[in-house]
Amino acid sequence: MKISANYWIFEGGLDGTLPIADAMKQAAQLGFDGIELCIASQGVLTQKTTQAECETFCAEAQKNGLEISGVASGESWGRSPTSNDPEVRQSIIDFTKKALQITKWLGTDAYLFVPGAVDVFFLPDGEVVPYDVCYQRATDSIFQIAPTAEKLGVSIAVENVWNKFLLSPLEMRSFIDQFHSRNVGAYFDVGNVLLTGYPEQWVRILGSRIKRIHIKDFKRSIGTIDGFVDLLEGDVDFEAVKKALAEIGYDGFVTAEMLPFVSGRPEKTAKAMKQIFNN
Repeated sequence: MKISANYWIFEGGLDGTLPIADAMKQAAQLGFDGIELCIASQGVLTQKTTQAECETFCAEAQKNGLEISGVASGESWGRSPTSNDPEVRQSIIDFTKKALQITKWLGTDAYLFVPGAVDVFFLPDGEVVPYDVCYQRATDSIFQIAPTAEKLGVSIAVENVWNKFLLSPLEMRSFIDQFHSRNVGAYFDVGNVLLTGYPEQWVRILGSRIKRIHIKDFKRSIGTIDGFVDLLEGDVDFEAVKKALAEIGYDGFVTAEMLPFVSGRPEKTAKAMKQIFNN
């Protein structure tokens, strides 16, 4: 498998101020095979980025010996496709359609999509959406976005996140299957499920629906957001995860998503990724 670095792991990445060329240079120097770029309404990559700019980024990646492994976004945390406000829901649908086009221009075929939330754990005063309502609105949003993904040949990769939604691999599988589309799948994060499940079980159940993999680590004994730790310092059984990935025939990118930036963490992450995946 090829190892990739998420743009957010580098200093200035999470706030979108790090020039993409600089992020690519750092990823290449650390020995990654690819970089996952991140799109937002503000920053160096937005829904207004042009095709010409994307071509420049592709050329920069090639110059550094990298592939653009995918495109991620946290935009739908702040303006959720399951919001109680219909204008907000329409806004994120419009944004996502444009982001899918940019994903295509960047020469990759997977777009990480947060499908909404019952609540947002880092927004304590945010709205709480009933689970069944959340499910229906998330479904409706993807039905509206999927034709664009299918036309472009890009997959909407729904990520399992701490949103109190799609809490089991069986439910995630059923959620994806209702769209009957090869361009709707899963962006599976091995660390995010550790609080309530086993990532290797999710891998086997989701199977070929998995479009991309995020790599994080987590300590169950802490059990809060502070439980996310550096790779090989938590409870993820990476050997079991690798075995499950091999069983389903997954040979795509595995992308390190380590937040927030801490001095030395990118270097430590690159070393661990090579150790885990024998690069």
